[in-house]
Amino acid sequence: MDQKTSIAWAPQAGPQKALVDCPFREIFFGGARGGGKTDGVLGKYAIKAARYGDGFNALFCRRELPMLDDAIERSKEIYGKIGAQWNDQKKTWFFPGGGRLRFRPLERVQDADKYQGQNVSDVCIEEAGIYPDPKPIDRIFGILRSAKGVPTQLILTGNPGGAGQHWIKERYINPAPTGMKMLVRKLPNGGEHRYVFIPSRIQDNKLLMHNDPEYINNLYLVGSEQLVKAWLSGDWNAVEGAFFDCWESSKHVVRPFSLPEEWTRFRSMDWGSARPFSVGWWAIASDDHETETGVIPRGSIIRYREWYGCKEGEPNTGLKLTAEEVGKGIQERERGDKIAYGVIDPAAFSQDGGPSIYERLSKATDHKVLFRPADNKRVSQKGALGGWDQMRARMKGDGERPALYVFSTCVDFIRTIPSLQHDKDRPEDLDTEAEDHVADEARYACMSRPYIREMRVKAKPQEIMFQADEKTGLIKSNLTFAELLKRQEKRRRA
Repeated sequence: MDQKTSIAWAPQAGPQKALVDCPFREIFFGGARGGGKTDGVLGKYAIKAARYGDGFNALFCRRELPMLDDAIERSKEIYGKIGAQWNDQKKTWFFPGGGRLRFRPLERVQDADKYQGQNVSDVCIEEAGIYPDPKPIDRIFGILRSAKGVPTQLILTGNPGGAGQHWIKERYINPAPTGMKMLVRKLPNGGEHRYVFIPSRIQDNKLLMHNDPEYINNLYLVGSEQLVKAWLSGDWNAVEGAFFDCWESSKHVVRPFSLPEEWTRFRSMDWGSARPFSVGWWAIASDDHETETGVIPRGSIIRYREWYGCKEGEPNTGLKLTAEEVGKGIQERERGDKIAYGVIDPAAFSQDGGPSIYERLSKATDHKVLFRPADNKRVSQKGALGGWDQMRARMKGDGERPALYVFSTCVDFIRTIPSLQHDKDRPEDLDTEAEDHVADEARYACMSRPYIREMRVKAKPQEIMFQADEKTGLIKSNLTFAELLKRQEKRRRA
């Protein structure tokens, strides 16, 4: 399909019809709750099964099989009326023309590999936001094929929030916030992969609005303002349950400025190879510093540079560089800087039959890239603040001004930190399945500069005291003569 045809398709179609007619090989159908996403996919599959007969072979997946119960029950209401046969043991629909739709779990990459060799024409991944990274989903492209000429397609559905919010927003929402626009990803062989984001809006689900007119009112009662925005409006910038709910881009992100030479600079690092590594460079404000957006208080730390070893277009996937290559990269990036110290995860110092990661990092350069073991406490222990508490304390600062700032060029800090979630089993800790490498590295930085909030106390007006000298009888005051004249002039004008 050419670009001209695709442009004619998008603006004229409502979400449901756009989904049915969409020709692109990848679709993200997401947004508000109650937008009819499941019905839209099931309806599209009924049409394809009728059109392509036994060439239609689809999978309908969620991370765990019990999560599909509602979708299965809804499919029975729809497919039972068109003559399809349900096999409960196989969790499979058999359509009159020979097509199949199977409900299956997809949790790991290995689950997708089970279907290698089959002609799977269509796959739907429901609630894609519960996947911390897209690897299991992306592996599906390896099984999409048809020997009978069926246009193959992967459909993802989802709502804002969840462990996968960051990669979904990066892939589908940021390039086209309002959707209905063809997106193009260049492939290594010179080809193009075309895909689209179709927004799901509750107002387009006419059946729900007719049968349950109070549903919208119910969504206003679900909790915080962020959750209401996410569920009702499909707002991908609203993050419910954010681990760092004190983060505000308007306060914490500043445009780059020239750092004073006397400010101490240091670096922090979280190592990774198959997973991304993260290196951050920080400066410590030795005095209050005026910027175009306000004053950075003395003692604040400013993230002025970062290097995130993530494969482009594949969140949470490392570059697989060697420690020596990373060491040289650090050296190149900080030439001219006077780095006072570096901190890295203590695991980098462990030896397993050879030199440690730290040794390889530091010895691969003409001037050693030195680190010391970071304090890697995550949560509070025995009265001592943990790393996450230190990060929050710096983000909050004195209540008016933060004590942690980030240059706007540090895009991966700004991208990953706001969307991180709580661990569902340990709420005081971060969900470690998410893309948390920048957060870990920033935690090491904060623990290297323990923060104690300075209470700004308003100065009390100076009390004027007069006292007669016992020997001379002269009247003395605790104010200077100039101060007394100034006060007298002020009283006269009043």
